[in-house]
Amino acid sequence: MTARVTHDNLEIDPGLYRLVREEILPDSGIEETSFWNSFQSILEAFIPRNKELLATRDKLQKQLDRWHIENPDFSLSSYKKFLKKIGYLLEEGADFKITTENIDPEINLIAGPQLVVPIDNARFSLNATNARWGSLFDAFYGTDIIPDEGLTAKGSEFNPERGKKVIRLGMEFLDSALPLTEGSHTMVSAYTLTDSVINSKKLKLLQVYLDNGHIAELKYPDSFVGYAKRGDISCLLFRNNQLHFEIQIDPCSPIGRTSLSGLKDIILEAAISTIQDCEDSVACVDAEDKIQVYRNWLGLMKGDLEDTFEKHGRSISRRLNPDREYLTPEGKPFSLKGRSLMLVRNVGHLMTMDAILYKGEAIPEGIMDGILTATIFLHDYLGNSPYKNSSFNSMYIVKPKMHGPAEVRFTVDLFAAIENALNLPENTLKLGIMDEERRTTVNLKECIRQAKERLIFINTGFLDRTGDEIHSSMQAGAFVGKEEQKKQPWMQAYEDSNVDIGLACGLQGKAQIGKGMWAMPDLMKDMLEQKIQHPLAGANCAWVPSPTAATLHAIHYHKVNVRQVQKKLAKRKRASLDDILTIPLAKNTDKTDFKRAAHIASCIENNAQSILGYVVRWIDQGIGCSKVPDTHHVALMKDRATLRISSQILANWLHHNICSEEQIIASFKKMALLVDQQNRHDPCYTPMAPDYNGIAFQAGLALVLQGREQPNGYTEPLLHQYRIRKKLQEKSNDNFNNCFNNN
Repeated sequence: MTARVTHDNLEIDPGLYRLVREEILPDSGIEETSFWNSFQSILEAFIPRNKELLATRDKLQKQLDRWHIENPDFSLSSYKKFLKKIGYLLEEGADFKITTENIDPEINLIAGPQLVVPIDNARFSLNATNARWGSLFDAFYGTDIIPDEGLTAKGSEFNPERGKKVIRLGMEFLDSALPLTEGSHTMVSAYTLTDSVINSKKLKLLQVYLDNGHIAELKYPDSFVGYAKRGDISCLLFRNNQLHFEIQIDPCSPIGRTSLSGLKDIILEAAISTIQDCEDSVACVDAEDKIQVYRNWLGLMKGDLEDTFEKHGRSISRRLNPDREYLTPEGKPFSLKGRSLMLVRNVGHLMTMDAILYKGEAIPEGIMDGILTATIFLHDYLGNSPYKNSSFNSMYIVKPKMHGPAEVRFTVDLFAAIENALNLPENTLKLGIMDEERRTTVNLKECIRQAKERLIFINTGFLDRTGDEIHSSMQAGAFVGKEEQKKQPWMQAYEDSNVDIGLACGLQGKAQIGKGMWAMPDLMKDMLEQKIQHPLAGANCAWVPSPTAATLHAIHYHKVNVRQVQKKLAKRKRASLDDILTIPLAKNTDKTDFKRAAHIASCIENNAQSILGYVVRWIDQGIGCSKVPDTHHVALMKDRATLRISSQILANWLHHNICSEEQIIASFKKMALLVDQQNRHDPCYTPMAPDYNGIAFQAGLALVLQGREQPNGYTEPLLHQYRIRKKLQEKSNDNFNNCFNNN
């Protein structure tokens, strides 16, 4: 093993040290010795505080556990009194408004989809960033929105019948987002630009010819904002609800030939923002993994990230898309961003990593993320990239898994220290708060207050929030199942309260109020029908799992003016704190009831399969975000949040004797067979059966059997432990094979 590089009390992994010295710091304006001195100073100031915050989490959890054991039957009033006594539930202060400045319009003005992508995969990161624009026709043609059967089956060649369905759906979108004064876009025979003079100004006038010989106008003429010519394609640019879209005309294209107007495609402004994720969607356990994370973020900030891969026998390269160029109707050139606004999600406060040691101890990973991702951001700040991410020289950091205002204050202070170290103006580093822990939910207003000069984002996340709900009240009793959680009073109150408090704190026009992920990337028809509920609930961004999903979800923001929705919601009565604090315990736990027993057995198997399907890829292949089929073979996007809720519900049932350890183990073995079968075509996959003694299987089982002892029910400690074991095993095997081959 190569010796670590030392700097005073720091011991730095040599690979990470080279990355910082040779790739990150050059052209950043930061001198190397000064950088490591500042790094050490920040660690000295913040490591003790980090430890204190984690100790407070543990202390509060022990107090909760003891109270529930001593008070098996309790009233809500006595419970709230107890929560206030121990400092879990805090008094709210006076009303206030956030004052965040220098915010990009993708945050404070434009409502639209938000992609979340594992930053350790360069191809995925580039695809997500480039998903700012997406083909609506491709999204319709390639998904289940149009049945893949009969005359509309996809086939290996372009299917004109399926193409006609695509055009019809496209016309429906245009009729909604770009209504005409007469008729429908289905009647349009030509979209033409003619030279005109209005108020002594020459400009291009859009004329829409209908098949009945009439000329229609746009119901909202200001919707037409530009045009361009790209080869044989004529592009007309429009804007609705602050979102742009192009109508592309090419009568010679396969789809254009089947369209009366020669309509080739509709290109939507789709993923307005993208979270480049260092946290739940990556499997990052050591310096080797972290170097890849930071190198990809560096490539995005410097604009030179590229990935080349083989597909269908040919080599394809991905790189960042350039801006899109247009002319205004008056003939003046302008451009629109070709890429999503990038946010980066650092890890939370819990985990440490030995990529850097301070006084011989692994340092908090969240502090390391904060310093290094911000240092890398300097390349965007200083204009070292041909593609500017933030037009306002701001960096957007999403911080997950914070418990209450004190932890938010810690992050705010850390950001200030990093700014000082990097010579950045105050409040350059903006903060997104994930409302996914119970102590944050019930104190959200005070959490926002701590970050009122930096806040650009709050959002809800059902999976992590439910995992914390279960673990926080583990001793209160047996919980209802995972699917039943969505119907409990606390869930709707939690979702509503996030919006209510965000609006009351002045987030409208300043910050994003987000909603969670659509987890079924292959079921786009269902998403198109259901996810409109997010903008209707007041969310000006909501998470999607793919560029295609972003394109389709953008339709909802054309249909719903979120700003108007938020104005109405701001007047409603705030969601009930009592509902949020109502613990979702099961009323019927009678295992002698045959239907109840069968339901429990089915739920155990569903959760076991969910855990194993995700963990086996995390541990064996280092894949942190997977499209994992469930027991019904429906593909679901899974990350650590999915794992947390599944492991915690089974740990809860095991603790309250709803099931036995033997039943858990038997279900895991049964589901391992199913997961092995579902992965049989993956050449990199290692089956778990019939031995059931592999590291991945052990990890999945440990998440349940040891789930009650895990800090706040988090899965990271066990996942990291078992992944590191797997990597050591692989290196040991490689060393053995090398020695064997050499001899």
